[in-house]
Amino acid sequence: MSRSNQDQRYQGHQTPISPVGEDTTGSSLPGNDDFDGIIGVPASGNRASGNAASPIGADADSPFDTGAESDEAAIDVRGRLGIWHRFTRYCSRHSLRYFAGVICAVLCFLVLLLPSPYVIETPGPTQDVLGTSDGKQVIAITDATTHKSRGKLLLLTVNAQGVPGSPALGIQTLIAWIDPHQQVMPSEAVFPVGQSSQEYEKTSAKQMTGSQDSATTAALAFAKRHKIAGASHAKVEMHVDDIGGPSAGMMYALGIIDKLTGVDETGGKTIAGTGTIDSKGKVGKIGGIQLKMLGAKRDGATYFLAPASNCDEVVGHVPNGLRDVKVSTLEQAYRSLVAIGQGRADNLPHCTAD
Repeated sequence: MSRSNQDQRYQGHQTPISPVGEDTTGSSLPGNDDFDGIIGVPASGNRASGNAASPIGADADSPFDTGAESDEAAIDVRGRLGIWHRFTRYCSRHSLRYFAGVICAVLCFLVLLLPSPYVIETPGPTQDVLGTSDGKQVIAITDATTHKSRGKLLLLTVNAQGVPGSPALGIQTLIAWIDPHQQVMPSEAVFPVGQSSQEYEKTSAKQMTGSQDSATTAALAFAKRHKIAGASHAKVEMHVDDIGGPSAGMMYALGIIDKLTGVDETGGKTIAGTGTIDSKGKVGKIGGIQLKMLGAKRDGATYFLAPASNCDEVVGHVPNGLRDVKVSTLEQAYRSLVAIGQGRADNLPHCTAD
């Protein structure tokens, strides 16, 4: 083939062919720059200045790197699919009965994380009815002379979880069953089925208000019978936050009487007690008395005034260092209080089992 024919054949490609043996160093071939740009090689101008192209596999970004990344992703997907395939194949080779234990364990775990139909009670905070709450006198008496006491009269509470607005999980209920300092009871024994949190709070607040009113009536009637100065004109207000229910009635009544008298009935001692009270001064049964005794001992009480109707729950559960005293009326509770303050508590009646 002639030279001229060769030139014509390659003319369409616009790529001149250097003659054999001819020095092509530094020459620039048309079209190479475009290809060099694709594979990441610097343009010919840069080569001329001495900048070498980055080799494939170096740190420079290259469109060929995406192939490796794609391969790694594909391997990862195949690995996961392989695990799933092995798992499904394993399951298909065994009957449902084979997995009964695992299924049961999973269901039990889920049940522990669900709300339980039980109420958990623990010892709650105490409050000195002769002291203050949020900067206010717990028992504020006006239009009568009041007197301070060196001791404390503690009303007792329990914390309840599982009541409307405060659900208890299954695992919490299980722990409470094991813990001797917690009590578990069916929720229907504490509040009506279907009661909302608003209704529960309203009922609890109403019980507390009723308890305070009954305590005031009973205490002022007691003070009038015993001709305590100022009892006829005294006006009583009570300020206690975040405490509900009727069980503090007896301690409210004792606090009112203590403030109206010039005698320091407590004798500087810390005395706790619990029990409902009606307007005639009868002390009634309450719930959670064992937990309340624990709260009394925890907060420094040495004596505990217990309703006679709760004695079957008191016997055998009085913490060491706490002396229980059985009372059934406000009159008995006050006389016991005076005896304790004067150091004559040895002959006061204990709770006994019937």
